[in-house]
Amino acid sequence: MIVRPSADGLTASLSALPKRKGPPPVHLWNPPYCGEIDIRIARDGTWFHEGTPIGRQGLVNLFSSILKKEDDRYFLVTPVEKVGITVEDAPLLAVDFDVTDKGPDQVLTFQTKTEDVVQAGPENPIRVVRDAETGEPSPYVRVRGGLDALIDRKSFYRLIELGTHEETAEGRWFGLRSGGIFFPIIPSADIT
Repeated sequence: MIVRPSADGLTASLSALPKRKGPPPVHLWNPPYCGEIDIRIARDGTWFHEGTPIGRQGLVNLFSSILKKEDDRYFLVTPVEKVGITVEDAPLLAVDFDVTDKGPDQVLTFQTKTEDVVQAGPENPIRVVRDAETGEPSPYVRVRGGLDALIDRKSFYRLIELGTHEETAEGRWFGLRSGGIFFPIIPSADIT
């Protein structure tokens, strides 16, 4: 019997799980691959199903809680099925952050559009990738299980205001501090 993966089927599988606090333990689930499902996460964090934006934020949050990355592929997993989805850039979008303390003790705590909360630090690094053609920066923070969140533009501009210049093994860099770690963004010499 061939079963076509569906969003309704995923939702039903999740509804059958016992209620528990915290995110589902997707890192423990290794169900068989069931095929691809027409779900796409756009660069701006919008989730689409069969070409239509998913309008229920609760459903998007539910699906984001069962995201899993294996190698360079993204899947939605339950204890009984694993379906492939398309992700244009990062699967999550950081839409705000709070800052506590200053200097070496500074901590940046990010919130994603899907209600993940994460403190940047050794386990959750910040990185910036520059587009090879335009030089446009794309900032990311690691959230969970190998999943990154693209940091939205307004938050990135606020982050830049918190940046400092520091000496690293590669020379002097402009970057951000959080959780006792300095995250280099751009060589100081490249800032005009």
